[in-house]
Amino acid sequence: MLVKSKLRQMAYTRKEYIGGAPSLKVSRFTLGKPSESFTNIYQLGAAEDGLIGHGSLEAARVAANKVLQDALGENNYFLRIIPYPHLVIRQHRFLAQAGADRLSQGMKRAFGKPTDLAAKVRIGNPIMEIRVGDVDPKIAKETFRLASSKMALRCRMKEVEKNGRVEKT
Repeated sequence: MLVKSKLRQMAYTRKEYIGGAPSLKVSRFTLGKPSESFTNIYQLGAAEDGLIGHGSLEAARVAANKVLQDALGENNYFLRIIPYPHLVIRQHRFLAQAGADRLSQGMKRAFGKPTDLAAKVRIGNPIMEIRVGDVDPKIAKETFRLASSKMALRCRMKEVEKNGRVEKT
C-alpha cells in the first residue's frame, strides 16, 4: 500500500522576508570531541515523515548529552544533531476569554504570526548521530530512547559501519 506524505507544501524558509521570525533554540549542533576517531557510529533515524520543532531538537540534545556525559565522561563521545530547523511555523492565535467574539476577527487576515522553527524529516533520515569507542551499545540505545521521547515522531536506532552502510537496524 502506497502511503502519501503529509509534507507536500513548499517550505517557508526565507527569513529575510519574514518580519519577527523567531530565533533558533538549538544552541549547539555538535558536542563532545569531533577530532577523535571513534570506532562505533549509531544513528537515530525518523520512522515517519514529519516536522521536528527546534524546541524538541534542543530538549533531545540536552537529554542525550546528559546520558552520554554520565556514562562515558566529558570527551569520550561525539554527538551531532543533523537536521537544521529552517521552516518558519506560523500560528493564527485566537482569543479565548469572555467577550472575545467581539474582539477577534475570526478567519479574516488569518495568515498568522511566526511562532516557531521546524526541521522537515523524511522516513529514514538521520536525526542524531553518536560516535563512541568500544562501549556497550545499551548506552547508545538508552540515549536514543530518551532523546526520541522528546520528539513528536517515531524514531529508530541504527548502527552504521565506517564506510556509511547500515549494519544493524
